[in-house]
Amino acid sequence: MLSLNNLQNIIYNPTVPYVGTISEQLKPGSLIVIRGHIPNDVDRFQVDLQLGNSLKPRADVAFHFNPRFKRSNCIVCNTLTNEKWGCEEITYDMPFRKEKSFEIVILVLKNKFQVAVNGKHTLLYAHRIGPEKIDTLGIYGKVNIHSIGFSFSSGLQNMETSTLGLTQISRENVRKSGKTQLSLPFEARLNTSMGPGRTVVIKGEVNANAKGFNVDLVVGKSRDIALHLNPRLNVKAFVRNSFLQDAWGEEERNITCFPFSPGMYFEMIIYCDLREFKVAVNGVHNLEYKHRLKELSRIDTLAVDGDIHLLDLRSW
Repeated sequence: MLSLNNLQNIIYNPTVPYVGTISEQLKPGSLIVIRGHIPNDVDRFQVDLQLGNSLKPRADVAFHFNPRFKRSNCIVCNTLTNEKWGCEEITYDMPFRKEKSFEIVILVLKNKFQVAVNGKHTLLYAHRIGPEKIDTLGIYGKVNIHSIGFSFSSGLQNMETSTLGLTQISRENVRKSGKTQLSLPFEARLNTSMGPGRTVVIKGEVNANAKGFNVDLVVGKSRDIALHLNPRLNVKAFVRNSFLQDAWGEEERNITCFPFSPGMYFEMIIYCDLREFKVAVNGVHNLEYKHRLKELSRIDTLAVDGDIHLLDLRSW
């Protein structure tokens, strides 16, 4: 689970510039969490995932993450190989503010880095150097760092699909290159029906050109939908509803921050409470949805469809 609480090897209040060895190999599923504060006189700072710490010649930088505050507020990402910078990738949606605290979460995926700032998805950066070669973290520039923490979980190590606590009832899994792929539309029976304290987790990757997808908690017998979660990327709306007695109810859409972006990896957690469902995405609580179908134990089926690559499903 994408948890920002079980961090290891936490370094508190390091002096900047900071250059430190990363104690374990970065694999898919590893997290680096950097918490700090932006001073008022900031012009720029950078977080570099490096191959060694040599200054002459300068060590290669697999991932250079460089927020800049002068002229155009932007984040520049790049890779340094043999003392030469590659092609810059620039993000103009600037999540950092002067005199404000921040939390940067860098998630290592098989083919890219995924960065969130203050719980909001910020950017993706495709690997140009294999992350397993990175052994050093460097932080430079005008920035105050409160803590640096790591999580070397290998939960995503080979992105093996699993359906724990669920029995698949949709069409058969497609096997490709010896790995099971969960094909959509996907439908599975919960091994234990819904009720207070029950949790469902969906892990997936949003397609690059995604318009939307849906996750439904269904009453198998009547096909009533107790909870319909429908993120729509083309309009940045996170629609929630119920389909009861052959009719859709009133949509709920209010949300502080739309959590999905094309190409991003996500872990969606649906937690069933006495009064409502609570939904979190990538470790950040997103919304509550009051139960409209009161007999929770009738909810026994999970259905997923839409513009995503489904990786993993769990229920307990």
